[in-house]
Amino acid sequence: MTTEVLRRLFTVKQYHRMIETGIIQEGDRVELIRGEIIEMASLGTRHAAGVNRLNRLFFKKFGDQVLVAVQNPVEVDAHSEPQPDIAILRPREDFYASAHPTPTDVFLLIEVSDSTIRHDRTVKIPLYAEDSIAESWVVDVNAELIEVYRQPSATGYRSLQTFMRGQAIELLAFPGVSITADEILG
Repeated sequence: MTTEVLRRLFTVKQYHRMIETGIIQEGDRVELIRGEIIEMASLGTRHAAGVNRLNRLFFKKFGDQVLVAVQNPVEVDAHSEPQPDIAILRPREDFYASAHPTPTDVFLLIEVSDSTIRHDRTVKIPLYAEDSIAESWVVDVNAELIEVYRQPSATGYRSLQTFMRGQAIELLAFPGVSITADEILG
């Protein structure tokens, strides 16, 4: 007789309760993806530098028009609270002290990938599409390119464009404002 192994999936509310009670410690590098608590990869120097570069770039480019959140939670649905490397958010007076941002607060989510490229492409990007994040990027620091995902649907993004050095990306939320791949990649 074979038995199927059952998984216990968690809601964002249950996940927050685990944090409040100390089951998940502050500083634990985990995120909730589709009800599962996933340990996040360690941050290498190229990854960290890419995140720092994007943080500075978006702040300089947009100032107070956006809030640049670095590796902070975004509650995309009832069972997922990923921590994208960069979230470009609508500004709020409370800086999201009352609740984590949700898809309606997001202009753009960015994953910087060095060792996590497969996970970012096959897990996180499809999750963002399912939850109607209008635009998501993967910055591949190894291949030195930026994948720009747009037109979200329940089955994934319908548009993928790849940008390399010498090319510019115009953000959906800010028509007429472009950022070059060289600015992103350093």
